[in-house]
Amino acid sequence: MKYFYLDLERKVAEFAPGIEIPLRPFPGTLGVARAEPGQYSTVPPGRYAGNMDIRDETEGSTLYVPVFVKGALLWTGDSHAAQGNGEINLTALETAYKEMSVTVEVLKNMKLEWPRVEIKDAWITVGIDKDLNKALEILEAETTTFLMEQRKIDKAAAEKMMMASWDCRVTQVVDVNKGLHCFSAKNTKEKRAIEALPAAENKTYLVTVGKDADLNKAMDDASWAMIELLEKQKGLTRLDAYALASMVMDCRLAAPSGAQKAVHCLVPKSTWVASK
Repeated sequence: MKYFYLDLERKVAEFAPGIEIPLRPFPGTLGVARAEPGQYSTVPPGRYAGNMDIRDETEGSTLYVPVFVKGALLWTGDSHAAQGNGEINLTALETAYKEMSVTVEVLKNMKLEWPRVEIKDAWITVGIDKDLNKALEILEAETTTFLMEQRKIDKAAAEKMMMASWDCRVTQVVDVNKGLHCFSAKNTKEKRAIEALPAAENKTYLVTVGKDADLNKAMDDASWAMIELLEKQKGLTRLDAYALASMVMDCRLAAPSGAQKAVHCLVPKSTWVASK
């Protein structure tokens, strides 16, 4: 077990001398009871939200989730100080909150199949399944449905808009049910800046890429390549490279094109600072 000092004034945590992680607190788990009676693990996310590990679900965001039982039975936990897109080792920068204020509102006329998240400049749709390929199918269907509802357009127009503004991430691959999510800009006239998909290291990021017809393998290849890169280029142990990647790596999902799928994993070079 490894402990980190959280510098709340500077909003960073020191991972190791010369390595800092920006703090971006959010609840890894926030959801309602599932429809099926019984006792269940809190690890797998699903239609009930739960352990979705979406790092943009920070202060000021809104989670929309279908309700399956009377009273909803809202629950939360797995408090994070920081996490990457593509949590790969079951832990983020774990912490605890003294308190977390949640405002609950019941929207009786809203019908949802899967959770959605609203942030300042975008909506987030999700795809969740044990198989990332199936999760991608769900994500595309959910994003298309959302755009049809939000923009009042037909399916063909929604699919075209989704592909033109594709801005999607690997959420996590460790919670039994794996997750993907997409951003849809609120203001189409002032588009949310779509993140680039660099294929090689640049002045801002360390970059690794995985490509395969199987999205699970593409993600495995990209993330393992990043772990090996951190070992070789930055001199980290395998364990530290694994942990750091899970906390700061941003795994971006390329838009589907034919049979091949691609994942671009990025680690900010700003993670390395002058030792004090």
